[in-house]
Amino acid sequence: MPNQSPLLEVKDLVIEFQTEKGLIRAVDGVSFTIDEGETIGLVGESGCGKSITSLSLLGLVPSPPGRYGQGSSIKFRGRELIGQSEADWRKMRGRDISMIFQEPMTALNPVFKIGTQMADVLRRHRGLSKAKAWQESIELLTLVGIPSPEKRLNDYPHQLSGGMRQRVMIAMALSCDPALLLADEPTTALDVTVQAQVMEQMSALQKERGMATILVTHDLAVVAEFCKKVMVMYCGKIVEVSNVYDLFDHPKHPYTKGLLEAIPKIRDHPLERLPTIKGSVPDLHALPRGCRFYERCFRAKGDCEKAEPPLELFDQQKHHVACYHPV
Repeated sequence: MPNQSPLLEVKDLVIEFQTEKGLIRAVDGVSFTIDEGETIGLVGESGCGKSITSLSLLGLVPSPPGRYGQGSSIKFRGRELIGQSEADWRKMRGRDISMIFQEPMTALNPVFKIGTQMADVLRRHRGLSKAKAWQESIELLTLVGIPSPEKRLNDYPHQLSGGMRQRVMIAMALSCDPALLLADEPTTALDVTVQAQVMEQMSALQKERGMATILVTHDLAVVAEFCKKVMVMYCGKIVEVSNVYDLFDHPKHPYTKGLLEAIPKIRDHPLERLPTIKGSVPDLHALPRGCRFYERCFRAKGDCEKAEPPLELFDQQKHHVACYHPV
C-alpha cells in the first residue's frame, strides 16, 4: 500500500518581525504535519505564537514588519506555498484552507450586510450567480443553526449576538468546502453554553465534511473534547506533541504539566489555592540561554541552561517532548 503524503507539511517555520529593539522570532523552527480529516489542537499561553502560526498558513503574516524566515517551508498537498504570489494566496484562501478568526466582530466588515459578505465569498471562489450565492448563503446559515436565515442575511454584524456572529464565520469558512479549517480561539468571549453549542456544531460539520482541522486555543477542556492530537507551544516553539489521551494522562514537559494542574477542578475537600506556573513568558528580545522555560521550570538543572533541548521522540506512543528532564 503506497505511503499517503500529509495534507499539510510544515518544516522549520520561522516568522520574524523587525521591531525598534531589533529582529525577533515570534515562531522559531516549528515543524508538524496534518493528514486528511485529522483534528489537531495547538495550545499554549497567550503570546506564545499560536495565532501567528495559523495566520502564516494562509500567507497573512503582516509584511512589513513580518516575514518568513530563511528555510521555512509550508507544503499543502505537496505544493510549496511560501514564495507564491499574492494572487495565488488569494485563490487558495477559503477554497483550500479556510479560517475562523478569533474575534468575528473585527473579522466581519461592519459596513456590509451579512448576506453581501457571504455571497461575495461564494461568487469569488465558486463562480456562483448572485441569486444562487444568496440561496446558498441561506442554506449555510441554516446548516449552522441560525434561525430565520433570510432575515439575518439582511442584518449588519452589530445586529447579531456574539454566538450568531461566530456561526456566520463558521458558515463562511465552510462555504467553499475547504480541505483544512483553521479555528483560532473560535469560542473567545462567548458564554459557556454558547461555547458548547458552537463547538458541537463545528465538530459535527467537520466530521460530516471530512475536513482536517487545527484548533488554536488556550482552553485545554475544549482540546480534550474535540482533538485527537495536541501540540503544546511555548515562546515560539513546539515543546510537546502527543495524542490527546497520553498528553492528559502522562504529560512529559514541565510546562504542559503546569498548564494541566492550573485547570480548576471539582474537589470533595476544602478549597485550596489553584496551582500556577511561576513567572511569565520571557521577552522575545531577551530570551534565556538554553531552554526557554528554564527560569520557570520546577525540574530545571544546570544542563538546561547550556543548550536548547530538541523535540525528540520520548516513547513508542509517538510522544515527542523538548526537555532534558521530562516529568
